[in-house]
Amino acid sequence: MTGVELHHGAATDVGRVRTVNEDSFLVAPPVFVVADGMGGHDRGDVASRIVVEEFARLADTGYDPAHGPEVIAQTLLEAQLRIADYDAEQRAGGAHDFAAGTTAVVALLIEQSTEPKWLLANLGDSRIYRINDGLLEQVSVDHSIVQELVEAGVITADDAAVHPERHVITRAIGGRGRLDADFFVLPLSGAERLMLCSDGVSGMIDDAMIGEILTRTSDPRDAADEVVAAAVAAGGRDNATAVVVDVVGLADDRPYDSDAQRVSLEQKLGARP
Repeated sequence: MTGVELHHGAATDVGRVRTVNEDSFLVAPPVFVVADGMGGHDRGDVASRIVVEEFARLADTGYDPAHGPEVIAQTLLEAQLRIADYDAEQRAGGAHDFAAGTTAVVALLIEQSTEPKWLLANLGDSRIYRINDGLLEQVSVDHSIVQELVEAGVITADDAAVHPERHVITRAIGGRGRLDADFFVLPLSGAERLMLCSDGVSGMIDDAMIGEILTRTSDPRDAADEVVAAAVAAGGRDNATAVVVDVVGLADDRPYDSDAQRVSLEQKLGARP
């Protein structure tokens, strides 16, 4: 993929309640992933790590950018098979009904009609947001019981935020959810900034706060740090993880100052070990 420059940052925190961080993330341009091991399932941290390992292998070996959906689907399937093998090993060792599972959100660059674009995918209730023209938009759609109730008009979005089943998901990798990812394609010019996050972020701070941080903070590393810190400060009831990715230098007339961002990033890189 030529002519595309990406700046990125990532942060994760175990939060204030849990003792194990079951979130995993990958920053391996042009592949980005956040996976959230499912709470209440056995070793969600192992399941999320398996997903990240499979996509890291994809980033290392390369992929055909003209066949993005097939590439993601195959990688998710390979992760599913590894998790199933892990479950079988645990059950054989006496852990009856053992079932590890994880959500996942993925972003990678593809080519469509000879143009580079973002291909985004999600399984579960981890989320993908974009900033475009200074406005925040949730791109992914949660695979959850409450989202289905919202779409059916049974409850409102505000009701969903406090619903007792708000953490029950309907699709996942491993566990007993459906391995059926949703895909979204975005032109790079339509996503000045992407954020992939676990529900330990979106479940603790609302979209207004997320948008305020992402539009105010120019460096993606600082943005990821601030989003996660805000989620922890709001209660930190779950592990919180965010990956922030900026597309730099696509067009001269965009409000995003790519030259200033590049200088700022170089200065910070020089100041950090």
